[in-house]
Amino acid sequence: MARILGKETRSAAMKEFDAWSQTPGRDAISRKIEFRDFSEAFGFMSRVALYAEKIDHHPEWKNVYRTVDITLSTHDAGGLTELDVKLARFIDSIAAQ
Repeated sequence: MARILGKETRSAAMKEFDAWSQTPGRDAISRKIEFRDFSEAFGFMSRVALYAEKIDHHPEWKNVYRTVDITLSTHDAGGLTELDVKLARFIDSIAAQ
């Protein structure tokens, strides 16, 4: 099972993720991404879904038209882990394209 991030690792990760914020009331991070249209948002979600399956770690998310709201936390561990950091890095890498 994945372990919760330590204070120093968490701090370093949050400095790396400008677009992410702490989720109020949870040990999680969240990000909202807006695309040009629904098709682009859905394509993005499909790419994330394939990667999430590959690493066996899945986001909480909601899609309304061209907006995707994402929350990352490792439920088994009860908070943020390296899996969330890995998935956030991937999301950031493809959201910028």
